[in-house]
Amino acid sequence: MIPTNPELVPSRSAKRASYDKESVNSILDEALFCTISYAVDNRPFSIPTSFVRFEDKIYIHGSVGSHFIREIEKGLPVCITVMLVDSLVVAKSAFSHSVNYRSVVIFANAEKVEDKARKLESFEWFTNKMVPESWDYLRPVTDREVNKTSVLAFSLEQASAKTRSGMPNDEPEDKALPIWSGLLPLESKRGTPVADDSSVNIPLPCHLNT
Repeated sequence: MIPTNPELVPSRSAKRASYDKESVNSILDEALFCTISYAVDNRPFSIPTSFVRFEDKIYIHGSVGSHFIREIEKGLPVCITVMLVDSLVVAKSAFSHSVNYRSVVIFANAEKVEDKARKLESFEWFTNKMVPESWDYLRPVTDREVNKTSVLAFSLEQASAKTRSGMPNDEPEDKALPIWSGLLPLESKRGTPVADDSSVNIPLPCHLNT
């Protein structure tokens, strides 16, 4: 499927792009952070933040006093990007080095979530994405905390994925050179939990013992 928004079509390596929901959603569900870019009075801004996807939208949250949140909740057009890096591609020449990655680009406008029930749902989605199965273990969110937090939603209608996988694409004349080439895998994983002073005598809950 070719998107209606020409900005979603890469200017290079367009064959690596994908526009189906499954490709986009799988990357969004694995990634924890995105970068939101926008412009105010011709000044560019690019803000990294956490996010969560639910159905056909992604959600972010922030303080009601945040300049970033207050600007984009007006409905400014934004570009949201996500990138997961799987390995460095080491070729026989520096020119042919590359990266195996999975990425998503989204063009959207913020929709402010006003409904309290939906805000609470989004907090639960956020929490369980960042720390799986932790929402029910924690102290319940208070009304004051809900009122101090803004939640913004962004449609995935204008979203595309782009990926690279596989070995180096060395030039034919380079393949016989006695130079090592291949992949350097990169791994992002959760480490062993470290308790703070108030928790040293509290058993580690099951959802953190992974």
